[in-house]
Amino acid sequence: MGRMMSAKNASFLTGLLFAVLILCTACSKIPQLTPLAADATILAFGDSLTFGTGAGEFESYPAVLMRLTGRKIVNAGVPGEISVVGAQRLPELLEREHPALLILCHGGNDLLAHQSPQVIADNLRVMIRIAAESGVPVLLVAVPVPDLSLKPPPLYEELAKEFHIPIELKILPQILGTRNLKSDHIHPNAAGYRKFAEALAKLLKKSGALP
Repeated sequence: MGRMMSAKNASFLTGLLFAVLILCTACSKIPQLTPLAADATILAFGDSLTFGTGAGEFESYPAVLMRLTGRKIVNAGVPGEISVVGAQRLPELLEREHPALLILCHGGNDLLAHQSPQVIADNLRVMIRIAAESGVPVLLVAVPVPDLSLKPPPLYEELAKEFHIPIELKILPQILGTRNLKSDHIHPNAAGYRKFAEALAKLLKKSGALP
C-alpha cells in the first residue's frame, strides 16, 4: 500500500513538474524588455485610442496605466492621425522625452480609410526602427479592423516577430466587441480603457519590464 502511494506521489510530482516546465516554456516565448526603473518614462504613442477619445481626461489608458505602474507615462495620442504622419512626429518626441519604453498603438485610422496593409506595415516599421535607433524598446499594440470580425490584420503579429518585440493582440478586439466597454464602434469608454491599461500592465510584467 505504501509503495503504491509513493508511486502515485512520484507520478503526480513528475506530472506537476512537466506542467510547470511547459508553462515556463510558454512564458519564455514572450520577448523580454529591459526592467523599468522607478523613475522611468514611458511614451504612449498613437491616435485617438491612446489620446482617450470616449472617456475623461484622467480615464485614458495612459493615465490609468500610470497609476497602475507608478511610472511616468506621456500621452502622445493624436486623434485622427494616420501612420505616415505618426512616423514623422515620433523622432521629436523621442528626443524630447527620452523614454525608457515606447508603447506603439497606431494604424487604426489607416484601417478606417482602407489603406493598404503594406503601407501601414511600412510606416509602423519605420516607427519601430526610429525607436530602436534611439535605444528605446517597443511594446506593440494590435488594432482590429473596423468590421464585424474585429481581428487585427496579420501585419501586427508579423512586425512583432520581425523585431522580436512583445505585442498585445487580444485586448482591443475584446473591448470593442463588448457593448458596455465602448463609447462608440471604434473607441472604448472609461471601463474599456481601464481594461486596456490592465492588459498592458500584465504584459509589462510578463515581459520583464515590471516586477
